[in-house]
Amino acid sequence: MNAPSLKYGVSLYSYTGDMNTVLTLDDAMAEIASVGAAGIEILGESNVPRYPEPAPAWIDQWHGLLDRHGLEPTNYCSWVDIGHTGGPDLTTEEGVAVLRRDIELAATLGFTTIRPKFGVVSMELDPHPAWEPIVEANLDLAADHGVVICPEIHAPTPIKHRVVDDYIAFIERTGSPNFRLMIDTGIFQREASTAVQPGVSEEGHKGGWMTPLAVPMSDLVDVLPYVGFIQAKFFDIDDDLVDPQIPWREIVETLVTHGYDGWLSSEYEGERIPYRGQEQVRRQHALLRSLEAEVRADTGSAQGGQRPRT
Repeated sequence: MNAPSLKYGVSLYSYTGDMNTVLTLDDAMAEIASVGAAGIEILGESNVPRYPEPAPAWIDQWHGLLDRHGLEPTNYCSWVDIGHTGGPDLTTEEGVAVLRRDIELAATLGFTTIRPKFGVVSMELDPHPAWEPIVEANLDLAADHGVVICPEIHAPTPIKHRVVDDYIAFIERTGSPNFRLMIDTGIFQREASTAVQPGVSEEGHKGGWMTPLAVPMSDLVDVLPYVGFIQAKFFDIDDDLVDPQIPWREIVETLVTHGYDGWLSSEYEGERIPYRGQEQVRRQHALLRSLEAEVRADTGSAQGGQRPRT
């Protein structure tokens, strides 16, 4: 029996700066389909006009474009701003209502995964403790809609961390298949990126989200049974399809070897130069597919004898 293949998608976040300037939603979906990807990931507040109550005509247009381009909605990114800077925290009941609203909108648009970003209480991205009752109150709703709630493991939080331990403990306590982990591949970053993001302070660039964590693949293996979605974060792939920051061969080999058959959704977070995100996503998909083919060929030759020459 052939091992399941990885599934490839693209986040519209990869085209930040191009969306609504050089790309319409129709253009972006055409671009995603043209690289051979099957899935589309969005950010609700950024990509849904009149969020959180899009017009019925826009919802119809969304589904029509999905059909036209042969794309499947994958992950819907949302925010549950439990803690407001300079203001009072949301109550748990208010947080429950926000997540409920986004689960229902995600389901209406056809998504099967939702990433709620909770307010944090530390520099290591510990989520506000209200995350747990908020999620638990929405597990039945998520199950009814076929949606999996996936909080993101994102730098500077490594896998071996109390945040991840708490999420796994919640999975095991509830036994719910509608709560899983989302892995952002930026946690595997080995070299620093020089990309500068508008709106991010110099301190933020130096001390936070682009500082290499170099999480080992063995840590990924340990949590892979709990993983529901992977955002394939990257910053730069050169003309020779070499990524100086993210160890894609190790990542792909780990996923293939351990039977991961979920989504790898491109999330380009490099320089926001017009059109660059589109070219970078194309390079990443070429790289990932070539690596998957090589890994599967090597795995097959190891299991079945000498690898045939081509």
